Amino acid sequence: MKGVNKILLKYSFHLALIVSLTATLGSLYYSEIAGYEPCKLCWYQRILMYPQVLLLSVSILRREFFIKWHLTGLSILGAVIAAYHYYLQWGGNPLVPCSTVGYSVDCAKTFILEFGFISIPFMALTAFLLITLLMLFSPDQSS
Repeated sequence: MKGVNKILLKYSFHLALIVSLTATLGSLYYSEIAGYEPCKLCWYQRILMYPQVLLLSVSILRREFFIKWHLTGLSILGAVIAAYHYYLQWGGNPLVPCSTVGYSVDCAKTFILEFGFISIPFMALTAFLLITLLMLFSPDQSS
């Protein structure tokens, strides 16, 4: 277990970059190639995920890891939105319908469902939580 902690401490930013880049490319694939129009909640999740690729890349290149708390904040907020989105897909009652602020695809619409529970918001939730955990294992300062 000590070896795993050592690896996570050393490569947490690299692993978080892989997760955020995969999530970013995945969302672009689903909207631009597969043709799934993103709903309002999808856009908010994108707004919170996309900058993490740039922030993590710059942090790794400059070896400055003080940004971890900013990334953690973005990821926690993204996880809350993704969890709410996932709740809506499973029949939850929306606090405010997506169509309230203009035309949007229904946020409760499920484009894909793998293994009976894995949808796009579930994948986003997993990515945000994984980045949050990786940031908790990351170094606090330059090393």
